[in-house]
Amino acid sequence: MPNKNFLFTSESVSEGHPDKVCDRISDTIVDLYLSHDPYSRVACETLTTTNRIVLAGEVRGPSSISRGMIEEATREAVKDIGYEQDGFHWKNSAVDIYLHEQSADIAQGVDAKGNKDEGAGDQGIMFGYAVNETDVYMPAPIYYSHKILKELAAVRHSGQETILGPDSKSQVTLVYENDKPVRAASIVVSTQHIDGVETDEVRELVRKYVTNILPDGWMCPEEEFYVNPTGKFVIGGPDGDAGLTGRKIIVDTYGGAAPHGGGAFSGKDPTKVDRSAAYASRYLAKNVVAAGLADKCCIQVSYAIGVSKPLSLYVNLYDSGKVDENQLAKVLMESMDLSPRGIREHLNLNKPIYARTAAYGHFGRAPDAEGGFSWEKLDMVETLQSAFR
Repeated sequence: MPNKNFLFTSESVSEGHPDKVCDRISDTIVDLYLSHDPYSRVACETLTTTNRIVLAGEVRGPSSISRGMIEEATREAVKDIGYEQDGFHWKNSAVDIYLHEQSADIAQGVDAKGNKDEGAGDQGIMFGYAVNETDVYMPAPIYYSHKILKELAAVRHSGQETILGPDSKSQVTLVYENDKPVRAASIVVSTQHIDGVETDEVRELVRKYVTNILPDGWMCPEEEFYVNPTGKFVIGGPDGDAGLTGRKIIVDTYGGAAPHGGGAFSGKDPTKVDRSAAYASRYLAKNVVAAGLADKCCIQVSYAIGVSKPLSLYVNLYDSGKVDENQLAKVLMESMDLSPRGIREHLNLNKPIYARTAAYGHFGRAPDAEGGFSWEKLDMVETLQSAFR
């Protein structure tokens, strides 16, 4: 019998965390190329450390995109996050660019040619997940971890809270009873702040936002509320710890509540199935749960480099399903073209919509007017319900 009474923990990190700074820069470069040519190919990795930013990877896109444009976009991304510190400053940091042309060996497998459809940009497995414990069909621990940091970032950007810095982390542990979250067991928030501020002041500032975000009666015991538990947190961001693209894949997805295929999202154009197929899997899982076919749903798809069709699709409803899992897998395969081209066209992914995904999770976000977070739409609910009437 599965354990239905337990504690579960998820963490989030803010846009100013050194790894998230890298994700933001990498996705900014993806957007730069897609804004000039929607069929550009980009695989951009970023490293940050004290007053230095290094970009490396491969691209295929318009020659009109100069190194100057790439550097300017990089600096604007760092500026928007809010870094104007001695150890990491949008204006003063050195920017080294090592982007080269996409490998011809990869291109020949991925490109459509003759009777060959566009192939997957790599082999791999991707997962999507949804659960009905929040209104956005996300696990509650990661949902509230993100929400705390998004709120702190909003009041920092607005100038409402002037003592906060860009770098922060949160961690939420929830009590589950009968497989449902009922309250917080502990909450951890570590946030960068200006020099000269006492820990108690930071604690009380953070407290008011945490209590407003959690449902009534969910606040953890006082002795389990940890704010900057090491004390002073003035030196942060890439000056405090080097950052790399793609090191926060669990933060980006489901907070550990579901499997992860291992591939990062940021810095990759939508021909890379690490990104696009993970989005498609989430899209399908969310529509399954929203259609009332299960309380929770996990979907796995797999691909081979250069091959257009998925090699497999697996569905797990965790004994919460109202339909047969094998039949559901067949319906999903028939309802959506899961080839790389099919995913991109169905979700309209060839747009500059990726910088906004770089922090606070790629899932559980509202679709926007520019086409961002299209994989969060619930436009397949009626199709799935009809298939099982």
